[in-house]
Amino acid sequence: MTTRTVLITGGAGFIGSRLATRLAAAGDDVVLLDVLHPQVHTGGWPRLPGGITAIPFDVTVPTMWDAVLRTVRPHVVVHLAAETGTGQSLTEASRHTRVNVVGTSELLDGLHRAGHVPDRFVLASSRAVYGEGEWATDDGERFVADARDVHQLDRAQWDPSAPGDHAGHAVRPLAHTAAVTQPRPSNVYAATKLAQEHVLHAWASAHGVPLSVLRLQNVYGPGQSLSNPYTGIVSLFGRLARERRPIPVYEDGSITRDFVFVDDVVSALASATRSAADGTRTVDIGSGSPMTLLELAAVVAAQAGAPAPRVTGQYRLGDVRAAFADVSAARDALGYVPLVDPEAGIARLLEWMTTQDVPVLDAA
Repeated sequence: MTTRTVLITGGAGFIGSRLATRLAAAGDDVVLLDVLHPQVHTGGWPRLPGGITAIPFDVTVPTMWDAVLRTVRPHVVVHLAAETGTGQSLTEASRHTRVNVVGTSELLDGLHRAGHVPDRFVLASSRAVYGEGEWATDDGERFVADARDVHQLDRAQWDPSAPGDHAGHAVRPLAHTAAVTQPRPSNVYAATKLAQEHVLHAWASAHGVPLSVLRLQNVYGPGQSLSNPYTGIVSLFGRLARERRPIPVYEDGSITRDFVFVDDVVSALASATRSAADGTRTVDIGSGSPMTLLELAAVVAAQAGAPAPRVTGQYRLGDVRAAFADVSAARDALGYVPLVDPEAGIARLLEWMTTQDVPVLDAA
C-alpha cells in the first residue's frame, strides 16, 4: 500500500498528538501544525515518536500555508485547529472567528495556490453546533429548543420551555443525531464550528473531495491541558478533587453531558481518514453513556477521596442544558464502538494527573 501523507492542524493537542502517533505507527507520514498557544500548551510540543514532522504554525497566516504546501502534499487533511472556549467566545468573538473560520478558509486558499487537492478531509466539529438541541414533551411532541437567556436562568428555569400549546409541559432532552437534529448554535464558538462545517462542505463538494465531519461530545483524558480553564469540566473537577475541595456543580446539578474518552475519539478520527465516504458525511461521536454533572462530580470526588459535591445554583451564559449523542451512524459509517466507560476513563485521567505538576486553583 502506498504511504500516505496526513496533515493534522492543531496537532500538538491531546487529540491531535495521539492521532499522529496512531497514524505514524500504521505507516503514514504525518505532519503536525500547531500555533502552541500558551493558554493550552504551557510546555511546548508533547513527546512524539520519531518520524513525525512538527511545525509551529498559525493557520490564519497565508504565507505560512504557502511555505508548508510547497513541500507537503497531503493525501489527507485532518482539521483539528480551533479556539474552543464556550464562554470565552462570547467575550473574544473575533479571536474565535479568526482562528476557526478565517483559519479554515486560509487553509483552502493555500491549497488552491499550491495547486493541490487532497484525497479526503476530516473535520473535528463539536456537539456545540446543536445548541439546546431537540427535546420532547411528556406527551411526545418533539421540538428544537431555543437558547436559554439570562432572564430565564436568573429565574432558575433550567429546562428549555416547550412552545405554543405545549408550554408548561414537562420536557426531556433527546440524543443528538446529525441526520435529524437541527443545528442551532447558542454561543459564538458553536457558530464558528458550524461555519467551519459549511465552508469545508462547500469547498469539498466543488472539488469532489470526500469530507467526514465528526461532531465530538465532551472529550477528556490524559494529556488534556490542566492549565486551560476552557478545555474540560472533567479535568477541572479532577483538580478540585485532588485539592480535597468540594466540587461546585452549576444549576441544579442536572446539566447532562456525554463524556467521551480521548482514545475512543482518536479511533473514530483514524477510521475516518481511511474509510470511504460518498460526498460529505456527518456523524456524532460520544460515549453512549450520558451523565449529569452531579453524577460526574460524585464519581470524581469518590475516586479522589474528596468531599461530596455541592450544587450551587450558579449558571454560565451560553451553556446548554443537555448534550449527548446517538452514535449509531458513527458505528455504521466508521465501525465506531466506544470502549472506555466514564468511570474507567475518569480513573485513568486522575491517575495520570498524579504524575503531573498540576496548577493550584484559585480559591473560590
